[in-house]
Amino acid sequence: MAETQIEWTDATWNPVAGCSIVTAGCTHCYAMEMAKRLEAMHIEKYAGLTRKSGRRTIWNGVVREDRGALAIPYSWRKPRKIFVNSMSDLFHERVSDAFILDVWKVMRETPHHNYQILTKRPERMVELVASKIGDVLPNVWLGTSIEDENVVNRVDYLRAAPAAIRFISFEPLIGAVGAVNLQGIHWAIVGGESGKSARPIREEWIDEIHVQCLSAGTAFFFKQWGTWGKDNKKRSKKANGREYRGRTWDEMPAAPQSVA
Repeated sequence: MAETQIEWTDATWNPVAGCSIVTAGCTHCYAMEMAKRLEAMHIEKYAGLTRKSGRRTIWNGVVREDRGALAIPYSWRKPRKIFVNSMSDLFHERVSDAFILDVWKVMRETPHHNYQILTKRPERMVELVASKIGDVLPNVWLGTSIEDENVVNRVDYLRAAPAAIRFISFEPLIGAVGAVNLQGIHWAIVGGESGKSARPIREEWIDEIHVQCLSAGTAFFFKQWGTWGKDNKKRSKKANGREYRGRTWDEMPAAPQSVA
């Protein structure tokens, strides 16, 4: 699971497998179908993590800690941006505090990598990082997902998290987010949903976020249109591409000058 086609990272690292649906952004999560395929390939770690709901494959709530995966980053000598738990959520309620601390130990001992942790549970993230982690690692980026205005409050938890870099993934963007306080937020990723059941994205929703990023000095990364293009027509995500306002946007957060 090291190599990845995700545009904003270099590799994925999955010491946890399995999750559960919490909000509308989870409805068509790619990881659910991926877990089913990996189970079919007889990869034990992913066995029994999903169930069928009509025609859909969804998480069944089983979450598995994989201690064997903890050592993987030590073997990567070349510095990488590493997306932590692309197949789960590190701060899921069924992941123990002790295991999260073990993940932090690996990240502390591999400072040549940058780790990108994305959660839909930022309230647990801020509580645990503030109370049990202690130090702020310059190579650990903390992020949360915001898919529409219904979950914008996640940014307040994120802002309270002690971190060198804080980021928001507005993906899949399935509705307008309205005003978002980007103070203390270093990076924003925006993207539309992909897949046969994808929900549309609107250019005005992207505009709204982009303008706020410019005002706050937040780096802006446009990942994809997804299944629905700028013209509101459905086609492959490759055909729709990554151009927004006539160019690609691959901005990344600046290296931290100080941490808080």
